[in-house]
Amino acid sequence: MFREGLNVFRNIAAASLLALALCIWAPRTVAQQKIDPEGHEWWRHAVFYELYPRSFADSNNDGIGDLKGITSKLDYLKDLGIDAIWIAPCFPSPQVDFGYDVSDYENIDPMYGTLADFDRLVAEGKKRNIKIILDFVVNHTSDQHKWFLDSKSSRTSAHRDWYIWRDGKAPSQPPNNWTSTFGGPAWQFDSGTKQYYYHYFYIQQPDLNWRNPTVKDAMFDQTRFWYKRGVAGFRLDAVDTLYEDPDLKDNPVLPGTDKFGMPNTNEIYNKKLPEVHEALRGLRKVADEYGAVLIGETWTKDVSELKDYYGEHNNELQMPMDLMMTGFKELSAPQYRSHINAVESAGGWPVFVITNHDIVRSYTRYADGAHNDDIAKLMAGMYLTLRGTPILYYGEEIGMENNDPKRKEDVKDPEGRAGWPKEIGRDGERTPMQWSESANAGFSKAKPWLPVPPSYKTHNVVAEMKDENSVLSFYRQLLALRHKEPALLDGSYISINEDDPHALAYLRRYKDEAILVVLNMSAADQKIRFDLSSLGFASPKLSVLLTSFHKPLTGMSDALSMEPYSVLIAKITK
Repeated sequence: MFREGLNVFRNIAAASLLALALCIWAPRTVAQQKIDPEGHEWWRHAVFYELYPRSFADSNNDGIGDLKGITSKLDYLKDLGIDAIWIAPCFPSPQVDFGYDVSDYENIDPMYGTLADFDRLVAEGKKRNIKIILDFVVNHTSDQHKWFLDSKSSRTSAHRDWYIWRDGKAPSQPPNNWTSTFGGPAWQFDSGTKQYYYHYFYIQQPDLNWRNPTVKDAMFDQTRFWYKRGVAGFRLDAVDTLYEDPDLKDNPVLPGTDKFGMPNTNEIYNKKLPEVHEALRGLRKVADEYGAVLIGETWTKDVSELKDYYGEHNNELQMPMDLMMTGFKELSAPQYRSHINAVESAGGWPVFVITNHDIVRSYTRYADGAHNDDIAKLMAGMYLTLRGTPILYYGEEIGMENNDPKRKEDVKDPEGRAGWPKEIGRDGERTPMQWSESANAGFSKAKPWLPVPPSYKTHNVVAEMKDENSVLSFYRQLLALRHKEPALLDGSYISINEDDPHALAYLRRYKDEAILVVLNMSAADQKIRFDLSSLGFASPKLSVLLTSFHKPLTGMSDALSMEPYSVLIAKITK
């Protein structure tokens, strides 16, 4: 009996040790990433922050930002209220497209540092509960990647079918009429093997052949390499272009020409093919092994199209970016209301973006010359209080503006050099972060790779930290509020004042709590009237949490007085 009991004990102990070992060594699953009893994944409550590594912080004073620079600013990001940083490509690259032409997916470009620097960034981020997200270029590589160098070496090379090679349809004629989004034909003739290769972007960015299962497996393995180093997810670049029609049908020709002088076409045979979703499901399956998140660069014309990227069974992208707001040219309460309502009715977890490294900064896009900072606060008051996960772009929190080149010879972006003057490129939204009013905005002691705008004298971190009415102070207060108010984290969205042409107003409601957000999107004072009785607030009482008003709030009797381009965020009780 004693021996049987001892055997049972041994079996239990062995099972316990095995279970413990599995817990230690098994990849983290999404289930293990829940952050609260209600089962929210970490990214649902997170605030993401995109930074351009060339432009964020320069630790060695060579004029170009680097990983050590980013690490040195983690305390700033933590205090701001950031939970995850998305770093634009920092892999080895010839830098034709500033890192979006990757020559090695498993290393760090020397201009940014080393793998050891990256590991330290991840470790220091972990100490501050800041996760690291990398930008993964899934559609193409650099023409200097070892895969492509082998692919072009001969028609029978091991990697030949890793890219898209075809004969021309006639002598000196490419296989079809597809054009590059950066100008010119999308086909480049290789004199060595007498075939064309396909490149949707620059000539130096040949497209991978995702129809080849070996390519898919190799790309999945590239993500595993970084997950094992502690990366918490990826932003997937240009996912719409992963697949092309295997028969290479010509795209229908449309009237007119593009900004590079090429005929306009309807890109139905080389963009947004159904197979894209198969690739996303594969990438998601790997991400789920590590409890990681996938953010997608998903350009869509409407919300119903955006919805497809979540996957029919929520098994594709957790965070397909809603980039439609970046195309809004003016502050229009009806336009924003209509769009947000459409997003809400579509289901899914919203991911609102108002600017990024390819888009004119919102500060510049909406500035009227008189209320610029107020408008910056207004935009923050909107996209940081909506339901979903927001993605900030570095410098938005201090009111950074575009610094566009004035002459072609000053343009660094190849897109701008090729399309000038109709296309000026993207340099203006990629200028160095403005840390102080010292030389080069405190970014570097050397001449920065791009010039800082004159506004850095007033719009910089040091100056705005001292000013309680600055854009930065508003962001800091708002993000602190967002992190602690359940209604802003998990509350439903209820649109109110649907017919108001000037103000966007809504409730965020969670259990017994409600928060009112009112945004005056006009240049004039407005009296905002709304009836909340149908929502259970017959005589609502406001407890102000945050405003951007320049004068004290006069209270709410029959109407709420809102200054031009102002924000009010208040708890509301019966």
